[in-house]
Amino acid sequence: MAAKRKRGALAAGKAKRARRAPSAGKAAPEGGPRDRSIPPQENNGIPPQEYCIPPPVSQGPPLGPGHRPPGKWKNKERVLIFSSRGINFRTRHLMQDLRTLMPHSKADTKMDRKDQLFVINEVCEMKNCNKCIFFEAKKKQDLYMWLSNTPQGPSAKFLVQNVHTLAELKMTGNCLRGSRPLLSFDPIFDREPHYALLKELFIQIFGTPQYHPKSQPFVDHVFTFTITDERIWFRNYQIIEEDASLVEIGPRFVLNLIKIFQGSFGGPTLYENPHYQSPNMHRRLIRLSVAAKFREKQQVKEVQKIKKKGTKVLVEEDPTEVVFETPAEEKPVEIQLVKPESKPIVKDKKKLRKIQRKKQKKLFRTEG
Repeated sequence: MAAKRKRGALAAGKAKRARRAPSAGKAAPEGGPRDRSIPPQENNGIPPQEYCIPPPVSQGPPLGPGHRPPGKWKNKERVLIFSSRGINFRTRHLMQDLRTLMPHSKADTKMDRKDQLFVINEVCEMKNCNKCIFFEAKKKQDLYMWLSNTPQGPSAKFLVQNVHTLAELKMTGNCLRGSRPLLSFDPIFDREPHYALLKELFIQIFGTPQYHPKSQPFVDHVFTFTITDERIWFRNYQIIEEDASLVEIGPRFVLNLIKIFQGSFGGPTLYENPHYQSPNMHRRLIRLSVAAKFREKQQVKEVQKIKKKGTKVLVEEDPTEVVFETPAEEKPVEIQLVKPESKPIVKDKKKLRKIQRKKQKKLFRTEG
């Protein structure tokens, strides 16, 4: 028969399986389950271990007595950044750069071209996002950007031009991943009503919320929005600590405003840019200018042909034309009565020289 276990051995086995102990300040309620952890006096005087989850990095460590405790994440802005199918590699890198610089952003799969744009509101709702940056590609060469406040609106549509990404060599700056940016706006944003609306939209989308779990409690780069040539120029600069100078990090792009809508991805038009020219119209004007130059060259050639075929106009003789002409001296005409001597035709040059020498010898003899 198996030997009976003693009470002391059972207690020792339970003590080995015990892993954690409650805090000293908390006492077990009466009639509740018994505390199976080892009291401090039974664990050779070692206090029980306490397990705690560290706070987010954005909140930072406690500042000590007399200081305000770290804040709480209240502004829960979440931005969905994705695109349609058919974008090129540069657009893909630009989208990835924006996701890297905005810790409060989320990603999603590419949307099919056949789907309508209002479907994006349902995608944002499923992703628990209240802002959206959507890149729409057309004809594999034109890129459009939608900035929207879902699901109520407003929303704005831009044509994206002159895109440069973080990976290019001219972008020499660097910044901490997840740090919060400063937003710098041109003074024109406060003068026009449609620019003021865009400014508020940019602040809510590109501004990282304070105490966001994925953000860092540092400010080391600046997002600048400048208006030049009826376009919005986006730049990202690093703040150098030594002399507070700025070095460009990237990405950089230019936004040409098309329309501002009251709703999200549609609705009544609040503003339409009168200076906007579509890429199709721009390419059409370039083709027309090239065709006009070609037609002009053809017309010049035809005019030259007509001039050559036309009758030449005879100019009357000028009586003063022969004033400065002097007649040449007349030489007397010499008539040769004696037939010239025929020269012997000799093919060999050595024989010709021998004949000439013989003739010279005869002449000397006759003279002598």
